[in-house]
Amino acid sequence: MVASVTTSSALPTLGHEFAALVRRHGVPGAQLAIHRAGRTVTTEVGELEYRTGQPVTADTAFGIGSITKSFTATAAMVLVEDGDLELDEAIGAYVPGMRELGDELTLRCLLSHTAGLSSGPDPDEVSTISVPRYVTEYCSRRRLVLPPGTGFSYSNIGYVLVGYVIEAVTGMSWAQAVASIVLRPLGIQPAFLGAPGAEPPTRRIASGHSVNTALGRARPVFPLQAPTEAAAGALAMSATDLVALGQVHLGAGVPELLPARCAEQMRVPVAGAEPYGLADAWGLGLAVFREGTTAWVGHDGNADGTACYLRIDPVGGWVVALTSNANTGAALWKDILGELARAGVPIGRPRVEAPMRIPTVPPTGCAGLYVNGDVEYVVAEKEGRDLYLAVDGDGFARMTFYDHLTFTLQDPESGREVLGGRFLRNPATKEIHALQVGGRLARRRGYTKRTNAGHFSA
Repeated sequence: MVASVTTSSALPTLGHEFAALVRRHGVPGAQLAIHRAGRTVTTEVGELEYRTGQPVTADTAFGIGSITKSFTATAAMVLVEDGDLELDEAIGAYVPGMRELGDELTLRCLLSHTAGLSSGPDPDEVSTISVPRYVTEYCSRRRLVLPPGTGFSYSNIGYVLVGYVIEAVTGMSWAQAVASIVLRPLGIQPAFLGAPGAEPPTRRIASGHSVNTALGRARPVFPLQAPTEAAAGALAMSATDLVALGQVHLGAGVPELLPARCAEQMRVPVAGAEPYGLADAWGLGLAVFREGTTAWVGHDGNADGTACYLRIDPVGGWVVALTSNANTGAALWKDILGELARAGVPIGRPRVEAPMRIPTVPPTGCAGLYVNGDVEYVVAEKEGRDLYLAVDGDGFARMTFYDHLTFTLQDPESGREVLGGRFLRNPATKEIHALQVGGRLARRRGYTKRTNAGHFSA
C-alpha cells in the first residue's frame, strides 16, 4: 500500500503514519486533508476497491453519507441570504401541498434536527416512492417523537423535507440545485450516488467495504440509500472537496458563495438542540464539538461501507477531513485524531469511549419499549437489577448507569464500555418517558417484564 503525499512546511505531514493506520484497520483506501492559512496537506492511500490495484488519488470521490446534510444546509442558507427562504417561516409557505405540520415546521428546526421528526424509514420501504409521497407519509403528526421545536432528535426525514423545499423554490431537482448553488462555486466536480435528476458522475468513486479485521477479510458493499433520501446522504466527495466546504467557515470565508455573517449563523448552537452522544450542540447543518476553549464544527458521515469526517476550527483556522471506504474507518478516525493532537492540531478525540466516572445503581422505571419511527428499542431487566438494551431485536447489550440518567453499553467484541445514551423524564410527571441513543430520541410505548429464567419479554 503506497501513500501519495502533498506536503507543506506549515502543516503536519502524516503520510507514513496515515498509511500504517490505514493498514492496521484494514481500510482498502482513504484520504486525509489538513488545511490552515491557505495551505493544504493531502495524503491518499490504497485502492478504490479491495485487490483491484486501482489507486486512490486526490480526486477520488467517496460516499460521504450524512456529511451531505451540511451541503444541503449550505444550499438552503444561500437561498436564505438571497431572500428566497426565511429561517423562521413555516415551510407550508413554500410547499403548500403539505397536509400536516406545514404550519409548524420551520427551516431552522429542520436544519438543527429540532423538528421532532423520527430518524427515517427502512430504505427498502421508500426505494421507489416519490419525494411528495415520502413527505406526505413520513412528515406527519403521528410519526413525531417530540413537539416541533422542543428538543433534538437526529432525522433524515427532516433533510428530505429541506431538499423538497429547495426543489420547490428553485424549480430544480435537489441534485441540480446543490450542484449549481454550492458545488460548482466551490470548484467541486459533482458526484452523486443515486440522486434523482443528477448527471452520471464523471469522476472515480471508491467502493464501500465491510471489513472484518480479525479474519483479514474485506468485501465490497453497495449503497442502500433510497433515491428519495438523496438530500440526506447521496453526495460523493474527496477529502479536498470537504476542505473546500470547510473554508466557507474560516475568516472571511467564501463571500461569493455565502457571506461570513451567514456562515457564522450556521455555527451558532440552536436552543434546545442537545445531541447527546453525537456532539455538544448543533447549529444549522453543523454539529458543534467543544474541546476546552475551542469550538470545532463539522459532521460525520457513515454510509454503506464508508466512514468520512469533517472538522472545522473557525477561530484557529483549521480544517481536517478524512474519507475512507470501509466500516472500520470509524476506528481509523479515532487514531488519526490522536496523531493530529500529537502533531499540534488542537483537536480532541471522538466521544466513543465511556467517561471515567463512578457507576450508579440502575434507576427504576427504565425498562420498557421505546420507539423512533420504525426503530424499536427494548430495555429489559434480567435477574437482579442489571438492565440490557436491544435495538430492533439485535441482541441485548448490558447497560452501566451514571449520573443524570446516562449510560454506557458493553461492546460485545472488545468488552469495553462505550457511550450509549441517556433517559429523559417527563418534566410534569417525573416519569421516564424517552430514551436518547446516538442523538435519536425514542418515546416510550410500553413496558417489559423480567422472567425468572432470565429471558426477556416485551
